This record gives sequence, C-alpha cells and structure tokens, in this order.
Amino acid sequence: MIRFYFFLIAMFIFVQSNAQNAMQEGFSLLEKGDFEQAESFFFDYLKTDAENKTAKLCYGRAVGLSGEPEKATKLFAELLESYPNDFEVAINYNESFLWAKKYAEAKPLYAQMVKENPDKFAAVLGYANTLSNLKEYKAALQVVEDALKLDPENDNAKVSRKFMRLGFANEYVNKQQYAKAETILKEIFIDFPEDKDALLNLANLYLIVKNVKGAKNMYKRYATSPKDSITALNGIALAEHIGEDDKIALKVAETSKLKVSKLKDTELTERTYDRYIQALIWNSKFISARQKVDSLEAIHPNRNWLHALRATLGLYTGDSKISVKSYNSILKNDSASFDGNLGKANALFAADRIMPAYKSAYNTLKFYDNQKDALGFIEKLNLMHTPTVEEHVAYTFDNGKNSAFFTNTTVEVPFSTKFRTTLSYFYRTTENSISGNKANSHVLLAGLQYKMIPKTTLKAVLGLNKSSFTTDSYTQPVLDVKLMMQPFKLQNLSLGYQREVQNFNADLIEREIVQHHYGLTYNLGTNVNFGWFTQLMHTQQSDDNVRNLLFTSLYYTLSKKPALKMGLNYQYITFKDQVPTIYFSPEIYQAFEIFADIRGEISEKTTYMASAATGMQKVEEDPYTAIFRAEVALKHQYSKRLSGSIYGKYSNIASATAAGFEFTEIGLKVKWLFLKKPLFYEKIQKLK
Repeated sequence: MIRFYFFLIAMFIFVQSNAQNAMQEGFSLLEKGDFEQAESFFFDYLKTDAENKTAKLCYGRAVGLSGEPEKATKLFAELLESYPNDFEVAINYNESFLWAKKYAEAKPLYAQMVKENPDKFAAVLGYANTLSNLKEYKAALQVVEDALKLDPENDNAKVSRKFMRLGFANEYVNKQQYAKAETILKEIFIDFPEDKDALLNLANLYLIVKNVKGAKNMYKRYATSPKDSITALNGIALAEHIGEDDKIALKVAETSKLKVSKLKDTELTERTYDRYIQALIWNSKFISARQKVDSLEAIHPNRNWLHALRATLGLYTGDSKISVKSYNSILKNDSASFDGNLGKANALFAADRIMPAYKSAYNTLKFYDNQKDALGFIEKLNLMHTPTVEEHVAYTFDNGKNSAFFTNTTVEVPFSTKFRTTLSYFYRTTENSISGNKANSHVLLAGLQYKMIPKTTLKAVLGLNKSSFTTDSYTQPVLDVKLMMQPFKLQNLSLGYQREVQNFNADLIEREIVQHHYGLTYNLGTNVNFGWFTQLMHTQQSDDNVRNLLFTSLYYTLSKKPALKMGLNYQYITFKDQVPTIYFSPEIYQAFEIFADIRGEISEKTTYMASAATGMQKVEEDPYTAIFRAEVALKHQYSKRLSGSIYGKYSNIASATAAGFEFTEIGLKVKWLFLKKPLFYEKIQKLK
C-alpha cells in the first residue's frame, strides 16, 4: 500500500524534474511487481543521472522488494544523510525494516514519524502495519482508525484493518474467549461483505466450540465458486465428524472427491483426498484407508499430509509405533509442524511413553503459544498423575436375608510416571436377619505399582484382614500380585495371584475361609469391532476345596458414540467338594448369556452407563433356569479435581455370590484430587 503512495509521490517529483518519459518504464515495472527488472532499469538510469533523488528512491525500493532489504536500508540511510528532513526518503527508510521483518526496530521509527507528521497517511498506516506485525493488534487497530480518518475510503487501510482483526480474533481464540473472537471476525463484514477469510475463520471457531450448525452455515456461505465449494465440502465433512455423524461425513467427503477430479488444482486435490481418507478412518474402513495412503505415497513420497494420515491410521488401529514413526517423519521435514508435534505427543501417550509425550506437548507450545489442545493434553497427563483419594460406600442385600454395608477409602500417590503407591482401608459389616449372626471385617492394604517397560506394569498389594464375629475374631494376611501387559497391539494380558478371606456374609466370615486365586485374563481387540475377553481362575481354599472358573465373552461394538456393544457370555465353574449348606459349590455350573452395554454423555460433565444380561444357567443336573443381571451408573464431574458417581446393580446368577443367592447393591463413589499438581511437577517443567 505504501508502494502505491510512493509511486504517486515519485510521479509528482518526476514531472517536476521534466524527466517523465525517461523513467516511465521503471515506474511501470515497480507497479507491476517486476522488482528485479526495475532494479536493473534504475541501476542503468543512475549511470546517466547519478544524483536523481527519485531514481535513487526507486532503485532502493526495487532492491529491497527483490529480496535484499538490508541493502535497501543502507541505500536509504545514505539518502537520509543528503536529505535529512525529507519525508519521502524517511518513510522508505522505515519501510525497508518491514521488508526485512525487523518490526521491533521499525516501531520507534514510525512512532517518531507519526508524532512529527500526524497528518501523513502513509506514516500512520505504516505504523499500524508495524504494530500488527508485532502482534500488538489492539494498538494497531487504534492506529489504523487514525489512518482511515485521514483517508476514509482507502482500500489499503481497510485491508490492513481486516488482517489486524483476523490476528486479534485469533488471540482471543487462543485465550478461549470465543465470543469476543466471533464479534471481531463479524466486524470484517462491514468493509468486506462475505469475506472469504472471515467466513473460514468463523467456521473454524465454530468447529472449536462444536457449533456444528454454525460451522456448516459458514461453509455454505463460502461456497460461491466450484473451487470454493470443494473447500466448503471438506469443512462440512469435518463438521459432521465433530457432530458425531461419521457416515454423513464420509458421504460429503466422497462428493468433494468427485468434484475435485474435474478441477486441475493440485493443492486442493491433496486437501480433498486428505479429508476423504480421514473420513474412511473415522468410519473404521481401515483397509481402504491404508490402500489409499499406500497408492498416494507411491506417487507423492515423503509428503507430510500422507505421513499424518498414516499416523492417524496407526492411532485408530492400535499401532502407536507406526504413528510415532510417521510423526517423526513430519518433524524431520518441518520441526515446527503443529500436527507433527502434538500428534507425536498423542502417539507417545498411546505407546505408554508418558515423559516423552510431555516433552512433545511442550515442544508444541514453543511454536504455538497457549495452544488449547496442547494445554489440554498436558493438563490431562497432570490429572492422571496427581495424588487422589477415593471413597466408595455401598449397601447390599440378598434374598437369603443377608445384608451388608461397606466403605473403602483409597489414597493413591504417583511419585513418577512409572511408580505409584496406594494405601486403602476397607470396612464391611454384615448381618443375617434369620440366624442373627453378625460379623465385620477391617482390611488395611498398602500397595505399589511399577511400570517396568511401556505397557508392562507390576502391581503388588499387601495387607491385613481382621474379622470379628459374635464369639471370636482373627487376623489374616492378604496379598494381591498382578502383572499387566500388552504383548501385542490390541491385546491385554494379566497374570495374578491373590490371597483373600471370604467375607460375603457373617457365616462365611466366621468360618475363616482363606482363598488363594491364581488367575489369567486376556482381551483381544480387533479393527473390525469384534472383541474377545477370557478369564481363567484356579482357587485353592483353606477348607481344602478347589474351584476352577472359566468366563469368556465374545462381543461386537455397534457404535462408538454412545459406546454400544453386545455379545455372548459363557461361564463354567467346578468345585472339588460340594458343601451347599455353607456356600454355593456345585460340581458343575454353566451359564449362557446375551448382553448389551451402553456408555455415553448426558452433558459435557455428566456420563452414564447401563448394562444388562439375560440367559440360562444350569447347576449340575438341575433343569435350566433363567438368569438376569443389570447395572446402571451415573457420574458427574463437579470440577477438574472432584467427581462423584452413584450406581445400582442386581443379579440372580448363582455364581454371583458365594452363597448362590440373588442380590442387589447400591453404591456411591467420590474421587478427589487432593493436590493441584503431580508431586514430580518440577521434573515435568524441566521438559519445557
């Protein structure tokens, strides 16, 4: 904008010097942006008229705008020595610092110039642009208003104000002050109705706040040409995904892909295929997505958008190693890449490499100050490693007239991302209203959990169980040791030993039955929504009885939001000795079930879960009988550090209790992060 203003001044000076025809070609080259040719022209011209100020100014501008701003600054500085009070020379000198992106050095020069020449439009606008480049948008907008008072209809000033508003709005977005950002963006329409940049920025803002309808409306307004309609469709596909309608997102992406094939626009084609493959991934069409990425990489090797797609595919399919590798490829090409840095943080988290994940997230903030997603990711990790106390109270009763109340208080203290300790106190009191027997148990436990390597954790809990009943009491040690690992992707394996004392009802507490459980649990996930869970347990008891248990479940995920799965369960139990008058102990027990489980959100801070199963059970040679069990729970996040939930469950499955009765349980859980940050927070801060 200053170039055009200077051009008019130069023309005026030129006319005054009666040399218009001689330099007209050079002026035209400057105006058209042919700076290298303009530089050659004025260099040759100065050979014949070495002291022509206008020619020197034009030569300096051509030099600076063709990529040598420091040389231009030097040329203008020499001119200033000859013309110390010349406004045209001074303003070109100031502007040369903008070409060199030395905005901090330009700021005081423009401030002084505006102070001395408050009525000079070019000086005021130059100062406003300098402040804008320094991201001092509030001050820049105030100064550009002063420029527009001098020339109310100046298009260059209006364009500058538009970009200042875009920058200022982005600052508010980063501060999560979305309403202010929206107001500033809408002000752009005063000067530029239906401005494309404003529409896209508003659409992005609405996507951030999950205003799907608002985002789609902005994209529809943006679609005023074949090319822009494809950009709009790509945005609408993303909006549908955020609105949790991935099937529609894929249909929109397919339409966009079809349209872009009719245009010869490489960049737009890549963006469209990027969105299309993302939509395939959202819809769990992983084989198709992988094939598309493979074929495109064969044509376009080492492209960041394809690396990002392969990384996303890895995260969705449980292959975090390939995700980390792909994000590293992005960062090798562009160390400041937002997708590369924060994507790598998420991939490292999925790989259970927590400290490197922290480091990658902080690295994101080096390039993108106060970025919402990076801050949210770091906060999530902090909350996971902040000391907690949890209280669990419940009341149970069954049709054998047994009732019980228990409370369990657990304190968990992580000392690092690898090591944490627990201390818990459990109290249970139980009574049978028919026999009048009463008993209670006090269990004090101390535990530790150590991550040996990523995705392999050893957990050990040791404590004492003191049980008291009508005529006596006893104390027994309790122990729980478990090795939890993920041997392969989408697989979880747990091996464990547990020593506990049976405490379901007063009669069993009085008998002091110690149980030694040797267990294995295995869960296999797949990328086609099927899953398989199996539990094997061998139990040796102090009364010389032996129990063997097999539970296996084949399930299918019907939807992700809400998370709905259905499946089939099979349970098989045997006991060496049958003592039905004391506790449920058939020689053979089998149960077949069909079940459904749903989990979702009621609001941003309130979630729910409900599950139910029904089927048939067979105890030894008895006839099959119907079984039913159900559980519902409601959880509310009161704050980032406090949550609570209530639940209820019912079961008439014979194996559900040691006595074989149907029972009901109602409970309450409260969890509080009693510190504001992890104990090793200072160590985390060193990763910045």
